[in-house]
Amino acid sequence: MSWHVLGAGSLGTLWATRLARVGLPVRLILRDRQRLTAFAQAGGLTLVEQGQVQRHAIGAELADAETPIQRLLLACKAYDAEAAILEVLPRLQPDAEILLLQNGLGSQDAVARHLPTQRCLFLSSTEGAFRQADFQVVFAGAGHTWLGDPQDASPPACLADLQAADIPHQWSPDILGRLWRKLALNCALNPLTVLHDCRNGGLHEHADEVAGLCQELSELLQQCGQAAAAEQLHEEVLRVIDATAANYSSMHQDVTQGRRTEISYLLGYACTAARQQDLHLPRLEALLQRLRAHLAKRGLPLD
Repeated sequence: MSWHVLGAGSLGTLWATRLARVGLPVRLILRDRQRLTAFAQAGGLTLVEQGQVQRHAIGAELADAETPIQRLLLACKAYDAEAAILEVLPRLQPDAEILLLQNGLGSQDAVARHLPTQRCLFLSSTEGAFRQADFQVVFAGAGHTWLGDPQDASPPACLADLQAADIPHQWSPDILGRLWRKLALNCALNPLTVLHDCRNGGLHEHADEVAGLCQELSELLQQCGQAAAAEQLHEEVLRVIDATAANYSSMHQDVTQGRRTEISYLLGYACTAARQQDLHLPRLEALLQRLRAHLAKRGLPLD
């Protein structure tokens, strides 16, 4: 069964190359003919792993191609996910599997609303990769990917392909808990690295702020029925700060490079959920306002 990959960013291309190198049929869906031409000139996708360089002659097409889609990895940014799925909606088979690899929460439900018969799998990944050039991806850090379906606990057929491609993964009956936990980690770290313009390790100098946010985020998780995700949140945040001390957060990188952030699906989602629960979390609300003011000053979108 062919894999289609929509979203030629770092994780999308990382998955595409690993699936292709074990002989699985993969096709990229690119946004326009200019990108198709650039892809053809690049000769495919290049994976750099542990210093080894491999080029894979993967096929590519536009969203309006006529071939049906049975298995789709949607690896675009959270704010592009709903529009992206609408572009390929006529091609999706009624029983297609859609793997949603987005940060935060909110975009998954927005996509799923358009897919009443297809199966939507939610993903949470700790793998690290970055693009060093167009259609070239560097596998920067081994991690793990959890997959789950809030509507159906039975494992999907696509897991066999992930096993064959040596993509470390685990089927998770509680995928929402994992996504909430990751959202809380991101809310405790990413906005502060932007506002203090620091690497992750620099947050040790703002320990009280981090602790206060973790306290409110734990309250939110518990109120939203995610008590397990709230356990020892502060301790894990401190471990992440230590383990990634030399790194800039993804949100910091987006702001530095003048790119739109995923604020609405991270901190914005958390604050909206708190209001829906009639939960007053002043530190989180103040952080959201500070972050929006910072983005506005730089001329970046506030959503």
